[in-house]
Amino acid sequence: NLNEMYDKTSLAFLRDLSIEEITKIKGMGRIKAIQLKATCELANRMNLPSNYKKTQIKEPNDVVKILMDEMQYEKREIAKIILLDKKCNILKIKDIAIGGNNFVSIGMKDILSDAVKINAPRIILVHNHPSGNSVPSNRDIELTKKLEMAAKLLGIELIDHIVIGKAEFTSIKALEELKTKLERK
Repeated sequence: NLNEMYDKTSLAFLRDLSIEEITKIKGMGRIKAIQLKATCELANRMNLPSNYKKTQIKEPNDVVKILMDEMQYEKREIAKIILLDKKCNILKIKDIAIGGNNFVSIGMKDILSDAVKINAPRIILVHNHPSGNSVPSNRDIELTKKLEMAAKLLGIELIDHIVIGKAEFTSIKALEELKTKLERK
């Protein structure tokens, strides 16, 4: 029974249902199902960051405000690169990889190519965890270290790598800074 399968406190599951699945819900005919899918698509598009250019990024929360709604309910892992000018104003946000439901494979070339093309001096990597848990994996942390070194060779500064979960996020840079402070004590 579809009604039992989904969380009653959230409507986010509606975007994942097919028209055929919606018509199985009591009282939902094909026309209503199509209208509902169209409404979900419209809501998704309204949540996309459309006017982000020249938005200045001062802290991880600024990134999260732009991307949380779009990324927190994704069923697949998605990685985005945010290209910034020297004052940390957004030049461009681009999808760089789409993975399965618990991984994303990202190459340095994929991450850095657009930054090189448009001569962006700073970048932020963002990806989601479909599990909803924003704690970075060891792989995420290793990727961040490798990316930082590769970017530096090209004269690009990696500002952060942010992991988005369901209604939560983790800044890998902030996490590393905290570890460093604790180790000094």
